[in-house]
Amino acid sequence: MLSKLFLPFWNPNERRLRSFWRLLLQIVLLLIITIILMLGVIVIAISILATRGMALTDPGFADALIRSIVQDPVLDALTRIASFLGIVLSIIAAGWLLDRRPLFDFGFRFTRRWWSDFAFGLALGAALMLGIFSIELALSWITITGTFYSADNFLISILVYLVAFIGVGIQEELFSRGYQLRNVAEGMNWRFLGPRAALVIGYVGSSVVFGALHLGNPNTSAISTMNLIIAGLFLGLGFVLTGELAIPIGLHIAWNFFQGNVFGFPVSGIPITSTFIAIQQGGPDWITGGAFGPEAGILGLAAMAIGSLLIVLWVRWQHGGIALQKPIGAVCASTKVRARICANVSPQL
Repeated sequence: MLSKLFLPFWNPNERRLRSFWRLLLQIVLLLIITIILMLGVIVIAISILATRGMALTDPGFADALIRSIVQDPVLDALTRIASFLGIVLSIIAAGWLLDRRPLFDFGFRFTRRWWSDFAFGLALGAALMLGIFSIELALSWITITGTFYSADNFLISILVYLVAFIGVGIQEELFSRGYQLRNVAEGMNWRFLGPRAALVIGYVGSSVVFGALHLGNPNTSAISTMNLIIAGLFLGLGFVLTGELAIPIGLHIAWNFFQGNVFGFPVSGIPITSTFIAIQQGGPDWITGGAFGPEAGILGLAAMAIGSLLIVLWVRWQHGGIALQKPIGAVCASTKVRARICANVSPQL
């Protein structure tokens, strides 16, 4: 009788919490870890303001604190680090405590093929953004206003942006694809659906969440949000075809860096202050994406469509075929706890 009461929470076959609770508790862990880390950033910011003669009781101290965290490059970097560590540490903890799997099971099996896929993702992101830039330049929708432009020291600023985009690529792909997609797919793997349909549900669902997470970005619109959901499908394609995060992470990093810091476009609505090529954007917003950047325009969608085809061709050539990969939809991992569940599961669904 007691065991039946726990069935909505506990899966006795897998000997772990059910998918919904794993997803929920990972968010709780993320919030706890991020809040703790951000409290450290706030303490540092308060100390900096104190050296400038400001006290906690001064009028406007709270506003000054917020401005300091947002505008100070050191504090901004610490905030980004806190965000990155919050996601990575929460997933490591959730994997150990809830999922019963190590971090590499979320898409980080660093084989030679992994690094080959990662290099392909980098090259693909750069090439697609070069194509968008070249088309807009040929149509006179772009005016080049300068080169090696930066509001601060160019080299240092570019390196900071590069590190930031590497962090964004890793943390967003680990969160959206590595953890959320996998857990939704495992949780939806009901008898009448099966692992394939469950994988599709996880694939689409995680892409919707990916689009929703950017709702707070500057210059956001209904079109940009819908396009970012499609971008989530585009970024996640390499994951559902290989079971690894190599292609998505490489693609995400290069797409953002070349979009913003090489060709001067806004990145998901955020203006970039250091670029190899500074531009003035023209042309129809529905084609170029306007102030949000190429992701909100037809050219961005076309690049995603072409990129998706190239991913399929790459996986077919590099991996010897196209198939939905384990253990995304089927409950299978390398851990001893569930080794017996995986014993008879084929490598591809």
